[in-house]
Amino acid sequence: MWWTSKVQGIRVGAVALVLAGAVVLTSHATSRDERTDLAVPCNATALSAPYRQGNFRVDSVSSFGCVGTYAYLWATVGRGVAEVGVTEVLAFDEKTRTWRSVSRLTYCGHHRLPAYVEYWGCNSN
Repeated sequence: MWWTSKVQGIRVGAVALVLAGAVVLTSHATSRDERTDLAVPCNATALSAPYRQGNFRVDSVSSFGCVGTYAYLWATVGRGVAEVGVTEVLAFDEKTRTWRSVSRLTYCGHHRLPAYVEYWGCNSN
């Protein structure tokens, strides 16, 4: 009988420990979400939006990636014989809540971009 109460005590302690861990992990994840803006969309549609007008229209996206408010986009613009692959670097404009194209001459190689975006956005065509 004393053994049953010991096992129950261990079970109660284990459950309490698991619940405490879940609370800590949940509060940590919540605080992390509040520090970073999860509303920054990182998808092909959002990143190709600046290139939907004029002669420089994105036909397809082969790769993209984001770190914070910076991104790279590998895309195909044009069609047929005018089709060409391009690499673009973008910055998220928090005022307009949209991505905008930025000059690779200004941003690449000047320690302004996160390493991941610098690598994939600045080291091709």
